[in-house]
This record gives sequence, structure tokens and C-alpha cells, in this order.
Amino acid sequence: MSLPRTVRAVVFDMDGLLFDSESVYRDAMIATAAELGLEMPSSLFLKLVGLPWAANIPMLMAHYGPTFEPESFRREATRRFHIVADAEICLKAGVVEILDALDALGLPRAIATSSMHPTVQHHLGQHGLLDRFDALVAQGDYARGKPAPDPFLTAAGRLGVAPEDCLALEDSHSGVRAAHAAGMMTIMVPDLLHATEEMQTLCVRIARDLHEVRELLEAQRSAIQ
Repeated sequence: MSLPRTVRAVVFDMDGLLFDSESVYRDAMIATAAELGLEMPSSLFLKLVGLPWAANIPMLMAHYGPTFEPESFRREATRRFHIVADAEICLKAGVVEILDALDALGLPRAIATSSMHPTVQHHLGQHGLLDRFDALVAQGDYARGKPAPDPFLTAAGRLGVAPEDCLALEDSHSGVRAAHAAGMMTIMVPDLLHATEEMQTLCVRIARDLHEVRELLEAQRSAIQ
């Protein structure tokens, strides 16, 4: 299956797509909950994936009750995350290769993430990727977080490319909904979340990894030439 339109820019999510970080966030949250005498079922954590923290709070409050203190929980979970992050977070398959391919194809690229700028700078810097992106769109750069289209529309604006000419790459359901709402061609590369029937409908493709996405982009350029 080929892409429906010529891709003129690529917009990447970050956690779970570029970095194998969602499982580290999960373990940090589960450990923090256990320290408080609480259980965090995987079904609850998966509902939080891809959403900004403000959207997580109502779900956590609904699950744990009115005495739950979300900001204290967040601080402790973040502390636990950073203890192991540098040692355990690695690049997902195909990251360097797809960025090299985008260089060769002359395609600009951006990140559109729910994470905060310091986290983005840290993760990219740790792996020497800060200069591989033309724009970094993170929490604070847009009015509404995913699943609203704002992060992706902001990224397209900074790249100077119409949203419909952008390819969005996502691993989360909320991210796919956001990219589709922005009018972008969307590919889901599943991480912790499976590609549901809804995701199949919203995406132009479900890819096994970023190597497959790279092959699609290279094939499109070959067809044009």
C-alpha cells in the first residue's frame, strides 16, 4: 500500500515511538502507587498513554478517589523515572535510519509530544539527536493537548508545510486521533497499545516499526522520480 499523497514533511511523536520509554514510565507509576498502598492496573496506565498530564488527573482521581493527591504522585513517579531513565531508555528500531533517509530525501521533520521541553531536550540530547529535527513542539507550545490536533498543527506551522502534506507517526491512540484531526496522513507504529479497529480507520497504515515507514518514504520518492 502506497501513501495517499506526496509527503513533504514528517511529524514524530516521541515517547514510545522514538524512545522505548513508555514501559519505564509504567514501571515508575506502578512502583509509586505500590508505595502508597495502591494498585495501578495495566488497564489504567494504558488509558494515560499519549495524553498530557492535565488529562491524566481526572482519570486518576476517578480511579483512586478524592483523597488521591495527583501532583505528589506525579513528582514521585517522575523522580523514580529519572533514576532509571538514562540506563534503560533506548532508541526504538529504525530511528537513526529513518532520520538518515529524511536527510537524503530532503524532508523536514518535527517532534509533537505531550512531554515537557526539558524532557525532550534530555532524551534527544542523550542520544545525539537534538540537531536532527527542524522543530520541537512540546507541552506549553499549544493550547490543547492530544487528542486535540493542536500539537500537530503547531508542528506543521513551524515547518511551513500544510498539515495535509505531512506524515504523522504515532504509537498511541490519543496521538493518532490528534494527527488525524489535524488532517495529516497518519501511521501508527504500535508500542504498548494495540491497533484497534478505530486506529485502522484513522491511519493510512499500521507499521511494524520505523524501518517500514522509511521504506514507504523511499518507495514514494522512487515512484516520483
